[in-house]
Amino acid sequence: MAHNITQTEWEDEMSAKILGFARNELYFDLRFMDQALSGLLWKRDDNIDTLATDGEYLYYSASQLFRVFKSNSRFLNRLYLHSILHCIYAHPWICNGRSRVLWDIACDIIVEYTIDSIKKPSLERPLGFTRQQVYGQINQTGETVSAPVIYNGLLDLDNDGIEKLQREFYTDSHIYWPDEEKMPSAAKAAMDKWDKISRQSQMELEKRGDEEKNGAKIFDERARILKGRRSYSDFLRKFAVLHEELKCSPDEFDLNYYTYGLSLYGSLPLIEPLESRESVKIQEFVVAVDTSYSTNGEMVKNFLRETYNILAEKNSFFSDCHMRIIQCDDDIRMDLEIKNKEHLEHVLGSFHIIGGGGTDFRPVFSYVDSLVENKILKNLRGLVYFTDGKGIYPKKKPAYKTAFIFAGSYDETRVPAWAMRMQIGNGDYNGYKKS
Repeated sequence: MAHNITQTEWEDEMSAKILGFARNELYFDLRFMDQALSGLLWKRDDNIDTLATDGEYLYYSASQLFRVFKSNSRFLNRLYLHSILHCIYAHPWICNGRSRVLWDIACDIIVEYTIDSIKKPSLERPLGFTRQQVYGQINQTGETVSAPVIYNGLLDLDNDGIEKLQREFYTDSHIYWPDEEKMPSAAKAAMDKWDKISRQSQMELEKRGDEEKNGAKIFDERARILKGRRSYSDFLRKFAVLHEELKCSPDEFDLNYYTYGLSLYGSLPLIEPLESRESVKIQEFVVAVDTSYSTNGEMVKNFLRETYNILAEKNSFFSDCHMRIIQCDDDIRMDLEIKNKEHLEHVLGSFHIIGGGGTDFRPVFSYVDSLVENKILKNLRGLVYFTDGKGIYPKKKPAYKTAFIFAGSYDETRVPAWAMRMQIGNGDYNGYKKS
């Protein structure tokens, strides 16, 4: 006896066929993205008016799918790829304390810019005046532009300008993007999954020379984000130090012997294992920020947020970590002592730039030297100075590791030979320039 399917079952079946059609259309034009295009499970949610993703599922509204497929199936192809690119670029998981509204717009702009740069039949659409303006500004930079760059450019826009861009570039819903402060383990697993998918897709691209041009456009954004984060994360590890931390080592702790000793002798375990282990973590760390007029305040705050996020995600803190954030232009303006992660989160939430004079790096080194001499800093592993590089450097090499993190290009001849140095490109913290 034949089963009469319900209306809901029929809609689900048709929705799967429509999504499958869009995925196949994209696959024919972007074969190296096979794993990425199949990286999301489909799940119905009739409370949304477009597609949405959390990195695990691609949520859809059946009625919206039918409407769009009937009127403009090519837009559905773009919509599907739009959500996939958000996952490839890790956009749902790297907001890093930015304004969520502006971050959503910035991510949509860079994804749409990427799609509009791919000259494939399944994705083509005419460009309106607003898009031509925005893309022209992006192309004028002469470098790879990322979502953080565009985000910084949005900070200076008024409400009308923001609403205009929001209307133009809104494509999928970001309702399922996780709250970074309460990111569940499932979200972290999704981020790791897409990191693997992205790397595999890029390896597949390298095997297909005929698709390299369009594929390079897709992976430009991902390369920009990961290069900055990974290189700076690796840099911070240079300040790590082996240290014994009081914590049970699960590899050495045998609960059976331990409890047997307690039962046999009362309060004395039969065998007491080592309850400490060596960890590579940051113990004492100083971050100095240049707050002169030439260094943008939002740039500084974003740098501090990124530094914190890297340290936190790597579980780099000891329970007794001693960290200081020093603001300085031509003199010390503020010294914030950080005692734990909760304190650091509070500081970043209410951080204000103090200063505005010329840049002189020497006061920070003199001040830190005095902290070391007075044993306020007892085991300083290093000092990182975030700056534009336009200032007076100390001539004498300090007793601790020192590195200058430069926002953009700098004059290498002026930097002391004893200092480590790293340039963070304009795409990481500088503003997206508007005409």
